[in-house]
Amino acid sequence: MAVVFKKPSTLTDAPLHYCPGCTHGIIHRLIAEVIDELGIEGKTVGVSPVGCTYNNYEYFNCDMVQAAHGRAPAVATGLRRSLPDNVVFTYQGDGDLAAIGTAEIVHAATRGEKITTVFVNNAIYGMTSGQMAPTTLVGQVTTTTPFGRKPELHGYPVRVCELLSTLEGAAYIERVAVNNVKNIRKAKAAIRKAFELQIAGKGFTLVEVLSTCPTNWGMNPLKALKWLEENMLPHYPLGVYKDVSAN
Repeated sequence: MAVVFKKPSTLTDAPLHYCPGCTHGIIHRLIAEVIDELGIEGKTVGVSPVGCTYNNYEYFNCDMVQAAHGRAPAVATGLRRSLPDNVVFTYQGDGDLAAIGTAEIVHAATRGEKITTVFVNNAIYGMTSGQMAPTTLVGQVTTTTPFGRKPELHGYPVRVCELLSTLEGAAYIERVAVNNVKNIRKAKAAIRKAFELQIAGKGFTLVEVLSTCPTNWGMNPLKALKWLEENMLPHYPLGVYKDVSAN
């Protein structure tokens, strides 16, 4: 009998620790499927900083390195420059990449470091009980914005793809989502292209993935997916923001 579906070999057998309805598991699988399909498991190195996925080294069969909060792009830079034949990716959340790690991601991109970043945006600090993140939407209630995010007090949400796409060293920047099957398929294609362009030596690549956090949003998983569609998609439009291979 032909096998039509199986667990990617780049994923371990360890059970995921994420909350019910969290879409980190979907994103992990997409990365693992891409690594399998490209045949690069043996030369891929992932970098995991602080966040809900701090221990994703337990879930990926490729080599993984732990980084300090926000410093994954700096660690990945060192890895890729010292191991030029390897494929290096970072897996970062919005509280990590767009707050304490802003300097690292901006300068890795502007230098054109040949690394790939998978940036998971769920508009909140998930690991530390739901505080406002740089990507929290205006009006969104969090534990540190109990009356909603107010621009006059807290500023506006950061649009990472729009920001990084202006930098000359960035080769590929795309925003995707994992709220339905159609978008999940597009997300996998984006992750694959980001890895392919890194392998081709084109420069820095990043895929932003709009994700849910049912626990800290105070919703069940289905309602969280609907909330993402109705609230996050209008503010964070999906699409390719930069692609040097299209020129």
